[in-house]
Amino acid sequence: MIKGHEGGLLAGLDDIDWAKLHHAYGSAHDFPGQLRLVCCDDEDLRKSAWLHLFNTIFHQGSRYTSSAAAVPFFARIARSGPEHARPTALHMLTRLAVDWHDAYTLPAGIDTATWRALAAENTPERMAAWYEGRLAAENDPERRSILKEARDFCLGGGTPDSHASTLPCYDAVRTELRNLYPLMEDPDPEIRVRTAYLLAWFPEEGARTIPHLMACLDREQHTQARATALVAAGLVGDHSLLPRLRPYLSVPEPLVRWAAAIALARLLTTGSSPDAGGEELVARVIEELTQAATTPPSAPDVPEAVYNGGDLRGYAARALAPLAVHASHPVLPVIMDALSADTAVAAEAVIAALAGAFPGEAPPGTVPFAALNAGTQHILRCVARRGPWDQYETPVENCLRDLRLPDNRAALSEYVHPADSTPSPHATPCLS
Repeated sequence: MIKGHEGGLLAGLDDIDWAKLHHAYGSAHDFPGQLRLVCCDDEDLRKSAWLHLFNTIFHQGSRYTSSAAAVPFFARIARSGPEHARPTALHMLTRLAVDWHDAYTLPAGIDTATWRALAAENTPERMAAWYEGRLAAENDPERRSILKEARDFCLGGGTPDSHASTLPCYDAVRTELRNLYPLMEDPDPEIRVRTAYLLAWFPEEGARTIPHLMACLDREQHTQARATALVAAGLVGDHSLLPRLRPYLSVPEPLVRWAAAIALARLLTTGSSPDAGGEELVARVIEELTQAATTPPSAPDVPEAVYNGGDLRGYAARALAPLAVHASHPVLPVIMDALSADTAVAAEAVIAALAGAFPGEAPPGTVPFAALNAGTQHILRCVARRGPWDQYETPVENCLRDLRLPDNRAALSEYVHPADSTPSPHATPCLS
């Protein structure tokens, strides 16, 4: 039933000592048997095996020593496995690489530099040495047993630090990308969508990834595949893509226009001033995102793994927030309306808008309201009126305080009151 897959897909599977590797429930000795089942002909056995794998090598987002070792086999299945297994293998690769970063790191994408820096502080070797030091100073037998078990876990390549434990798996998937690029030309549109989506989370591979995404856009007719490739290009590309992606703001399909605006907004607000793309382009992107935040496009046949969990309205609002300071009309109220059901994300959007209004170091003192440009005034009026405020200290209040602005509703409302001194929309980004 499954022997036909052994020669290529699963070659070398039994050469790995899985019993010495770990997953969520201890030894990963059962991994080979479960991996073979995902390729079998029995649908019930396949579903059970996939569920088992998700619950062991990717338990609640955690990764283990067996997780990185499993990556090459999932990549092979994605490339040339049974048709029923290929989409799930790509989904598994995405989760093993970035867990749910695709929901909570947008609109900027994965910050690999910070991730690597944090991981370097708590490598298995460093953690093993730390536990060894604790062992040397501990006399209680029960505590010594616990410390010894933790030390041995680290000596085996594990670490309790989430940044360090997940990075090997991320890098294992990154190594496989060169073998997955051809899937951008796969006959199955779902495979193309899922591959483009996976590529979006590897900015360090951007120089190699962009040509494949651009080639896909040149030939792609499937609406969702085009949209997914556009957003991916925005997440791993740079300002040189602005003229290449701009024409997609004018195509007939709303989902593709949405994706182009998402991509362009990220490129316009990452690495340099949005004005680098031209005032007209910024205004056009704001227009498209505002429309999407109000009336999001439909996305039929969306696979399980989609940007921002499939919340196109919320993603438009998140992408719009950093551009709010450059708008000649209030856009933050639109964002707040779109995010009214999610106060945490609404606060995130407000903070992003404030960060765009006051880039760099905080001013030495409270800036007179009349000295702010129109976009910044719009943002602060919206915050004064709508918050999000509550009876406890909020991230928005902390942000206002860091910017040396009034950090409570009453004081901020008084600060923004002199509306008769609003300067021209074409004033300087923060100060006149």
